[in-house]
Amino acid sequence: MEHEAALRLSIFLSLFALFAGLEALAPRRARALPRRRRWLTNGAITLLNTLTLRALALGLPLLAVGAAIDAGAMGLGLFNIVTWPVWVEITLAVLIFDLAIWAQHLITHKVPVLWRLHRVHHADRDIDVSTAIRFHPIEIALSMLLKISLVYLIGPAALAVVLFEILLNGTALFTHANLRLPPYIDRPLRLILVTPDMHRVHHSTDRREHDSNYGFALSVWDRLFGTYIARPRAGHDGMTTGLEWQDDRPARLGWSLWLPFRRR
Repeated sequence: MEHEAALRLSIFLSLFALFAGLEALAPRRARALPRRRRWLTNGAITLLNTLTLRALALGLPLLAVGAAIDAGAMGLGLFNIVTWPVWVEITLAVLIFDLAIWAQHLITHKVPVLWRLHRVHHADRDIDVSTAIRFHPIEIALSMLLKISLVYLIGPAALAVVLFEILLNGTALFTHANLRLPPYIDRPLRLILVTPDMHRVHHSTDRREHDSNYGFALSVWDRLFGTYIARPRAGHDGMTTGLEWQDDRPARLGWSLWLPFRRR
């Protein structure tokens, strides 16, 4: 799709600026570290992730959106076989992708080698909008391979893939924002979408809370599969986020990139 990358980038940057501004005006928790120090590291990791995907594109003929176009041309996947209305296919494709990301997230917590990669994300001492883009480059590459495989399996329209990527990126920024939402907004909203207070529970050092609320966009999967926890035991102001054994080192780029290969 022409200009889809530029469209996604512009929406991402706009939402990042929006949530960064909102969390500065109405923060949910006090920061443990200066924002500038963490943001430089998280931004550098994001740049490396972008370069990783570009390198992956050199080794693979297509990434997710291109794979959808290719699957359509070859008639591969469920949605290229059935003749359902376009809106039904797009809705189902987004739901399937969101469930797959939920399952991927859960698996990264259960499989030790994948958890080593994913704990780079959890090592962030402060949870804010920049945490949404803090993932190890290897994890980003593996996630893209999963998306490509799923695209060829279900054969969604390229538009569905673009819409899901926009939804995933936008909700990830929102759910990680250090944003105080009034209860009368949070309660009804989390019936459909994951809210910042809901996802923050997942970043708790408490193991029971840590193994909950895996959703990125829709909250239904955690409710359906019994992994939903409404609030942390210590409350949002009293809870500790990050990893139990960590200190301020996750704010350093080199330490963060080498974290998966450390013994601890």
